[in-house]
Amino acid sequence: MIEVVDFHKCYGQQVAASGISFDVQPGQVLGLIGPNGAGKTTTMRAIAGINPPSKGTLRVAEFDVQKQPLETKRRLAYIPDDPQLFTELTVAEHLAFVASAYNVSDAEKRIDSLLIQFDLRNKVNDRVGDLSRGMRQKLAICCGYIHDPQAILFDEPLTGLDPKGIRVLKESIHQRAQQGSAVVISSHLLAMVEDTVSHVLILDKGQQKFFGPVEEVKANFANGGVAVSLEEVFFQATAEVAAV
Repeated sequence: MIEVVDFHKCYGQQVAASGISFDVQPGQVLGLIGPNGAGKTTTMRAIAGINPPSKGTLRVAEFDVQKQPLETKRRLAYIPDDPQLFTELTVAEHLAFVASAYNVSDAEKRIDSLLIQFDLRNKVNDRVGDLSRGMRQKLAICCGYIHDPQAILFDEPLTGLDPKGIRVLKESIHQRAQQGSAVVISSHLLAMVEDTVSHVLILDKGQQKFFGPVEEVKANFANGGVAVSLEEVFFQATAEVAAV
């Protein structure tokens, strides 16, 4: 569903990503983890067709992101860490606009269902610019879900969400995966990632450190056979090697 092959991205002389390769199949949830500056957002924005790769091939639902951008965007949702919404529209107007852009046939039914799921029904007539950060995040997620994307990219999706909102989001991710979507989550909240994902991709300084099932990554970094958490895996995989 999502395929990245030998992805490189350079900004002038600065290398943001080098030789990254992975795939996310329908029903899988990939946790994309790494320290600041690891290349996580760079990789997600390339899959979304926002930043072209310097080298490599990226596909969504078997469509080439560079050669077939409209086909990939029809099947993709990207929820960035700071969603840019239309602040002068109401919640209802915003969702109706996005549904229209994707030619959603049963928009009214889908909008109503999402408003209920993310507890936004009492905000339908509120201006987006007047919403709290958490409410805007919920709206951005609803906008991403409205066209039933086959591939979903989340960059720090928990920003501003309260505990109930976090639970609803996690449940929705599992639901979407069960329905066949391929999901990528980038977050520094590793406990949430560990509780949600089926696979892990670890990046550090633009380099791929590990890619595989979450249990395999834990076993790979097990300390003397003792099971380790994803947080411990993170620190081991991204540790600086001391100079001799």
